[in-house]
Amino acid sequence: MMPVRAMWKGVIHFDAIRVPVKLYGAIEDRNVHFRLLHRQDLEPVHQHLVNPETDEVVPNEETRRAYITESGDRVLLNPAELKSLEPEPSRDIEIIGFLPPHRIDHRWYDRPYYLGPDEDGAEFFALADALEAMQVEGLARWVMRNKSYVGALQLYQGYPMLMSLHHSEEVIAVETLAPPTGPPLDQRELGMARQLIEMLEAEFQPQEYHDEFRERVLEMLAAKERGKPLRQPVPQPGDQGMDIGQALEVSLQQVRKSA
Repeated sequence: MMPVRAMWKGVIHFDAIRVPVKLYGAIEDRNVHFRLLHRQDLEPVHQHLVNPETDEVVPNEETRRAYITESGDRVLLNPAELKSLEPEPSRDIEIIGFLPPHRIDHRWYDRPYYLGPDEDGAEFFALADALEAMQVEGLARWVMRNKSYVGALQLYQGYPMLMSLHHSEEVIAVETLAPPTGPPLDQRELGMARQLIEMLEAEFQPQEYHDEFRERVLEMLAAKERGKPLRQPVPQPGDQGMDIGQALEVSLQQVRKSA
């Protein structure tokens, strides 16, 4: 495996405590990426900006950025105006306060980052020990690559992580959703539902869950590269016309058989 490279450096601080750290991406893009080719000669094609009135290619230096309002007005902006609104560059990761663990629900989680020590690691590991001993997580804010973030400083298996959070305007309040409606389960259906849930209790094993579509795409690409015929999946018929009681009975029978 290639060594992971730090993507950014910062300093966690609260009161007089300062802990130099490095940020490492905790997730990576594993999507299969394709190139568009010209159908006739299979040469890669390139995208251009085109004026829809004249069909002429517009060079990037001749473009302007604008915001289209609800009424259709065009508010023009220039790069200097947008640049002036960016937050001040900083390496500080400011701890706003400390919370009990799991106080932030998962709707707010955005992107995880591993933290590693920068320079002398003594302060870094002392911080990890303190978070473990106090059983808390920190609420933090920082500026990285011209964007401001709010996040949670947490421990994962004893190792500090920084989890960026969505901003308040990005999270849809559950109160805006219509509650689920429908006839309540009778006692027999409720009993079967409880049996089914108990029989399906399991531990979360993340290594068992893969991007199956990506794996099928890679398998298809490898087969086409070798010139082998592709296997076409056979569609499975679905069950139709079942009520909730029948569906629960079928599910219980299938779980019992597999057990």
